[in-house]
Amino acid sequence: MITLTDVARAAGVGESTASRVLRGHGSFSAKTRESVLNAATSLGYVPNRIAGTLASTGSRLVGIVIPSLSNIVFPDMLRGANTVLVGGGFQPVIAVTDYELGREESLIESLLSWRPAGVMVAGLEHTERAGAMLRNSGIRVAELLDTDGDGIDIVVGFSNREAGRATAGHLVSRGYRQIGYVGHDLNRDLRAAKRFAGFRSALVEAGLDLAGEEIIPASSSIQAGRDGLARLLECSTNLDAVYFSNDDMAIGGYFHCLTRGITIPDRLAIFGYNGLDVARSAPQPLSTILTPRVAIGEMGARLVCSDGPPTVVDLGFELVEGDTT
Repeated sequence: MITLTDVARAAGVGESTASRVLRGHGSFSAKTRESVLNAATSLGYVPNRIAGTLASTGSRLVGIVIPSLSNIVFPDMLRGANTVLVGGGFQPVIAVTDYELGREESLIESLLSWRPAGVMVAGLEHTERAGAMLRNSGIRVAELLDTDGDGIDIVVGFSNREAGRATAGHLVSRGYRQIGYVGHDLNRDLRAAKRFAGFRSALVEAGLDLAGEEIIPASSSIQAGRDGLARLLECSTNLDAVYFSNDDMAIGGYFHCLTRGITIPDRLAIFGYNGLDVARSAPQPLSTILTPRVAIGEMGARLVCSDGPPTVVDLGFELVEGDTT
């Protein structure tokens, strides 16, 4: 755990001076302020808001940082984590980033300042400072829903790249050759970007190019999928299959086809991602990738509240053939 003493030593000042700078109270020079703040940033220091009270008695808080509450993926993961945490006497504290890494950094700092027993966070990509804070926190850190990259401590999820590759392999095996893509903002949803990269690489290996794509510069939704497919089909009229970044958008595409009399899958095949209940309950169950979201939350919670070495747990995924391909 990086302490105030460490910051003061790195800045070359006394501990009381470092404390005044970080609290913004008392007198100090501009040069001293700069030295202390630079040292705190480089070390990943997080102020202890409760002056060690929880640390001395054993905190029962576990921070959970997720990108969204509107995407059912994350409430499912939370449901699994909450069951384990509450059953073990821990209290989950939830923070939502809206897919903004800068906001994630701020929320991680806020959570760590309360000295929780552990932190669970979606994904492996963070700002440099957020990563430093997590690595130097002295507590268990679980990164969830992705295994494509290096973890800090505990990693529980599956390969998003392989999920994308499996999708492409399925469509190619069914004889589709003019394959398009409809997705949301890949600069914000980095796991969707990994799936898309895996999808495209598998197409190239099969000797195919992506026949068209439509990227929605916003969060995913049913309406975004419906509008995205409409625009894609205006530009790419020969498509025989479309891969959507998730089931929400795929359902929107499904509705567009119903409205326009486009038969599925004879005229156009549709493939999603996540394996949502509503997608499986459609008149034609959606072809998709089923992800173990609840199990990931459960496993992550068990590991983050226990002792043990850093570990990676790959829970895999299931390709659901459905009726739309």
